[in-house]
Amino acid sequence: MTDETPPRQGIDPAAFRTRPALPKRFYADASVMPVEGGFGVALDGRPVKTPGRAPLRVPGLAFAEALAEEWRGQGEHIDPITMPLTRLVNSAIDGVAVNQAEVAAEIVRYAGSDLLCYRADGPQKLVMLQCDIWDPVLRWAEAELGGRFVLSEGVLFVEQPWRTIDSFAASLPDDPLRLAALNLMTTLSGSAVLSLAVFRGAITPDEAWRAAHIDEEFQEDLWGKDLEAELRRERRRKDFNAAARALHLLGSQ
Repeated sequence: MTDETPPRQGIDPAAFRTRPALPKRFYADASVMPVEGGFGVALDGRPVKTPGRAPLRVPGLAFAEALAEEWRGQGEHIDPITMPLTRLVNSAIDGVAVNQAEVAAEIVRYAGSDLLCYRADGPQKLVMLQCDIWDPVLRWAEAELGGRFVLSEGVLFVEQPWRTIDSFAASLPDDPLRLAALNLMTTLSGSAVLSLAVFRGAITPDEAWRAAHIDEEFQEDLWGKDLEAELRRERRRKDFNAAARALHLLGSQ
């Protein structure tokens, strides 16, 4: 990669200055419409399609209404950055649906080197903060999966028990939308365990996001906040929350 900011760090604010011109809004109204197998969004009565030209479709009315609300919220131009649910659904339909095994394998790889398993060896305040926030989630995951996670200090790689990883793989959903949401949450947080805990309702999205950024929280307490880092993190958080919301909406079907 030649970009200064790696993918999981989100888009640097400077990148917005070189983005292509946004398309002008061409519709007056966005509404929900029934389609085969679920619900879609119509712009002035015409059904929305994904970038891959597939019908935009979700299984529930509430989810479709949330998508329509993103389209209604556009101003003079259509800005995909402000439409995280729509982007997630597009990704699920155009990409994840035909690559489910690969997407699931990526989540499992994160579980094999999960953020929560790599602990600081100091300062003591950070060590204790990680224990207080991360240990309860790991204990939950071990009970849920019937396995255990091995911890490491620093960045020294430690292999996780294969039974734990196999159990984690078996716990993943098999539909593209949920899998896309879990994958996005995992890549944004660096933790498949936190994402699974949100999916299963063991912790809230806010709790998961804080847990994923304990190190940053500690550094900011020491040295103060960095505005650009905050902006990048806030952008990622919006996408993380959208994925969590998608799981909630899908869970209500």
